[in-house]
Amino acid sequence: MPAIHEAAAAGYQTAAATYAAGRPGYPAECETWLREVVGLGAGRAVLDLGAGTGKFLPCLRRTGARLLAVEPVAAMRSRIERENHDVTAMAGTATAIPLPDASVDAVVCAQAFHWFATAEALAEIRRVLRPAGLLGLIWNVRDESVPWVAALTEILDAHEGDAPRYRSGAWRRAFPAEGFAFLGERHARHDHVGPAERVIVDRAMSVSFIASLPPDQKAAVMHKVRALIAATPELAGSGDVALPYDTAMFAYRRTA
Repeated sequence: MPAIHEAAAAGYQTAAATYAAGRPGYPAECETWLREVVGLGAGRAVLDLGAGTGKFLPCLRRTGARLLAVEPVAAMRSRIERENHDVTAMAGTATAIPLPDASVDAVVCAQAFHWFATAEALAEIRRVLRPAGLLGLIWNVRDESVPWVAALTEILDAHEGDAPRYRSGAWRRAFPAEGFAFLGERHARHDHVGPAERVIVDRAMSVSFIASLPPDQKAAVMHKVRALIAATPELAGSGDVALPYDTAMFAYRRTA
């Protein structure tokens, strides 16, 4: 199998449980987007590429489409296999998708495309899409207009290294891409609500380049995140908190 970025390989292998606990789901608007733009429904087949622990699968399932998932990190993929018995989960990467030509109606990358935003990956995605099939890209992006969210990002960014990220915008350089036509972009507000330890601490520790740090450095990051929570009035205490996200959705059609 082609290599994947070290931060993803090491971080996600060790932090699959934290990822599943700390990452948000997706807003209801995503299902509308999947039906109206990506064209999913009964009788359609969709591939969740870079599926992680399967956080996006509930949205895909509600469309009635047949579900397939490709995830290169074994610890992440095993959670899909244990918890989603209706999903065909496969080992693979964006440049080596274990499917025949023209075998799916849509490929969706949730919180993943920035890891493989290359011409080679797009060519492989195009190979497995049926004529006029859809590529959907979606991310939950932390709303850094909120001061404490910006402070959280500052803590994390000190360790990012060369890990690809949505917020860098580098993934956009993959487009325009041969064989794909841009259909549009949508955004939706989404709050992840729950205990601060799960919504904020687990979320921070699930970041690939944080999860791959040596234990002492991970402990230092966790201490800083908990100190931020304690120092922020709307976060301190035992009640639920809300981490705000902007959910960004992009769609591309496979062209002849």
